Amino acid sequence: MDQFVVSARKYRPSTFASVVGQQHITTTLKNAIQSNQLPQAFLFCGPRGVGKTTCARILAKTINCTNITSDTEACNECESCRSFNNMVSMNIFELDAASNNGVEAIRSLIEQVYIPPQAGKYKIYIIDEVHMLSTAAFNAFLKTLEEPPSYAKFILATTEKHKVIPTVISRCQVFDFKRIQVSDIVHHLEYIAQQEGIQYEPDALQLIARHAEGGLRDALSTFDQLVSFTQGNLTLDSCCENLNVLNADYYFKLVDCFQRNDVAQSLLIYEDIANRGLNAQHFLTGLTEHLRNLMVALDPATHTLLDVSDNYRPRYGEQAAACGLPALLWYLNIASDYEFKYKEAGNKRLFVEVALMKLAAG
Repeated sequence: MDQFVVSARKYRPSTFASVVGQQHITTTLKNAIQSNQLPQAFLFCGPRGVGKTTCARILAKTINCTNITSDTEACNECESCRSFNNMVSMNIFELDAASNNGVEAIRSLIEQVYIPPQAGKYKIYIIDEVHMLSTAAFNAFLKTLEEPPSYAKFILATTEKHKVIPTVISRCQVFDFKRIQVSDIVHHLEYIAQQEGIQYEPDALQLIARHAEGGLRDALSTFDQLVSFTQGNLTLDSCCENLNVLNADYYFKLVDCFQRNDVAQSLLIYEDIANRGLNAQHFLTGLTEHLRNLMVALDPATHTLLDVSDNYRPRYGEQAAACGLPALLWYLNIASDYEFKYKEAGNKRLFVEVALMKLAAG
């Protein structure tokens, strides 16, 4: 049996062009390489799973490549690129500050910095989770970070920029990575599904992308999990079942009940939802998000703000038009108020049912 490799590793970008959703970062890095204006230290900041370490490795490989392509990518053929791809490079070092956060680890690194590279142009040090370094380690690192040898480059990565001391930040060129858009994650998942021969419904990939909340690594982990659960046939219903989230159809049915002032049917729909084991807080959050989407769908000019699949987009527009602005404002005001007060409620089930009765009573 072949060893399984998770999608996050198997399809990890190896070039600037293949990085997902961070074009503002990759363009800046490529321009710096082209103009030979590389700073001595970079600080990559942003949420987990958005490409910080991946971009650090691509940058390290590219600036040591001896035959950079015309579009500023590593050639993958020179000795430096081959040694990096085979994980035997003597010029690129990675340190995980989460497990090596003491001053001894940094002093050891500093000693290595002042040994010139035996081959290649630069020695590159990638320090992941740099905010985990102790204060003593940060202080020991400052002088080397500010005035390193000409051949040394530092790439620091962190999910918590506010924990990095200001004197370190001031010595680095800071790059802020953003959460990846749902559409970019969906396109990447489609590519992987096609490469792996996995059957999928577009709405299922849309659900996975929204569930990841801007983190591509989280999306790929969920994707692998659901591929195993569905045996390679990703449907919206099976994904909702495994992730314990509601199909948007439930929210459409509820809003229809609100329009008809059908209190009884609203409660029966919620009974079905509760029996599925969905957290009531998540239900209220989902209802508020659905009503927000209806508000956005009122005007065709704002349809681009809808993070929904093309299959659902017309349906949002139709229900929004049927409700009208005054009703949607009323629904949204009540739903958001009850969502905010949910934690204070004693009887959670009754609290949600009262919210639904109020919404349906009009």
